Amino acid sequence: MRQGPPVAMPNEPEQSLMAADQQHLSAVARCASRFIWLVVALIVQDALLTPRLSSAAGSRGDFDYYALALSWSPTYCGTSAGEKDKQQCLPGRRFPFVVHGLWPQYEKGWPENCGAEENWVPEATIALMLSITPSRNLIIHEWKKHGTCSGLGIDEYFARVRELFAKVRIPARYLAPNSDIAVAPAQVTADFVKTNPGLEASMVAVDCGNRTDRARLSELRVCFDRVGAFRSCGENEKRQCRAATIVLPRVR
Repeated sequence: MRQGPPVAMPNEPEQSLMAADQQHLSAVARCASRFIWLVVALIVQDALLTPRLSSAAGSRGDFDYYALALSWSPTYCGTSAGEKDKQQCLPGRRFPFVVHGLWPQYEKGWPENCGAEENWVPEATIALMLSITPSRNLIIHEWKKHGTCSGLGIDEYFARVRELFAKVRIPARYLAPNSDIAVAPAQVTADFVKTNPGLEASMVAVDCGNRTDRARLSELRVCFDRVGAFRSCGENEKRQCRAATIVLPRVR
């Protein structure tokens, strides 16, 4: 009786090794999958938590708070640009703090040039603003760069500017000084806090450039929430004036 070909017996150690390899590969695949999901989750979290920075073009109405920038007019009028500006700096105009602009801000960074269907500021609207922003060109510029990001129409935006400026009471010593005022930056902040109920030092920022000894006041920023109440400023205003003394040139 013929015998069939010999049957190969399974190699148990080899099978065990193959099974172990498969288990190892499966574990590696699971770890890789978990790692990928972890990376994706971290990217999403970072996108949600990272403060928005300024961009060439923002989205209309997408911002966290307003910064009302008040310029000290005599400082500007003492520059070469101011000397040529007859609308704001002609002798006898006697402007103290004026509105530079109302700027929609992110907690860090800001939107700008958001675009709008309304690109031309009506002359009637400009006329309403000249008593607090005495520069036709600046009014138009502020609408295009900052106002378009507010989500408001032209008339609504400038009405909001006037509304928020009216909420800020200017301390008496800064209304029309006939001589230069020299004070510490913190004193300017303290004066505004004392004069405006509900305003705190964290809601005000003083800008005087980069000098650390003696500098002229450039502007003061007061921060508001989106509905028009005082609120703490964001990262954009953290870089305060570092001068030991700031000078507010007299009103002329």
